[in-house]
Amino acid sequence: MEMFFDIIQFGFMQRALISAIAISIICSIVGLFLVLKRHSLFGDALAHVAFGGISLGLFTGIYPLWTAYVVAILSAIGVNKLRESTKISPDSSVAVLLTSGLAIGVILISISGGFTLNLFSFLFGNILLISNDDVIMILITAAVVIPVIYVFYKKLMLIVFDEKQAKVSGLNVTWINTLFIILASITIIASIRLVGVLLISSLIVIPNITALMIGKGFKKTLFISCVISILSVVFGIVLSYYVNLAPSGTIVLTMIVVFLAIIIAKNLRFPINKIIASRVN
Repeated sequence: MEMFFDIIQFGFMQRALISAIAISIICSIVGLFLVLKRHSLFGDALAHVAFGGISLGLFTGIYPLWTAYVVAILSAIGVNKLRESTKISPDSSVAVLLTSGLAIGVILISISGGFTLNLFSFLFGNILLISNDDVIMILITAAVVIPVIYVFYKKLMLIVFDEKQAKVSGLNVTWINTLFIILASITIIASIRLVGVLLISSLIVIPNITALMIGKGFKKTLFISCVISILSVVFGIVLSYYVNLAPSGTIVLTMIVVFLAIIIAKNLRFPINKIIASRVN
């Protein structure tokens, strides 16, 4: 604990922890809706589209995250409209989104002369190098995403569990889905600094599927997901600093360890309960 208080005196570590906690919360909130809708890989697809946007920014000399925002939002909305108008399945639309983003990124990289240090930092992330501007952007994103989700919470829940019933009840499902896709897009872009394009889906999926094995009810599951995500991120950042490891990989491995520990605990508990029940009978 003393070591933890020692390192948080550094400005770069304060920025890293503040940003990471904010990212953990919004990824858990947005991610739970995606997981329940069986769109777990949608976050991964948006991240790959963001890779194309980042490459475009580096190619044109514009701040990469701004171009990533624009490209990801427009692409997500476009694919959602395409899926609704042509009845393309969700997994197929995710594949289109993912491959198109990669294709754009690869072409722009080849034109600009190959990978650069900046591009690698976006691909793999490094929260310890985050700037004050990045922190402000992440906090603004959290300040937008959380209240909007809160306002539309009941409508989103109805769409997640019964989209047909939501349409019958007169809910504008298309508009709300579009709004949610925009929120998911800006959440993904804001999270790239933490774990990078290649590992972003871990923040969306792993804490939520872990929480689903523990919690009962949406609110309890969401709370557990946020706790798992925050603790994993903080522990991963601190451990990576002392052991000199990549923060993104350390964070994700921490989440996976927690996930496996929950699985093992549940598998050990059920046989014991069965044994007790058989002896009682």
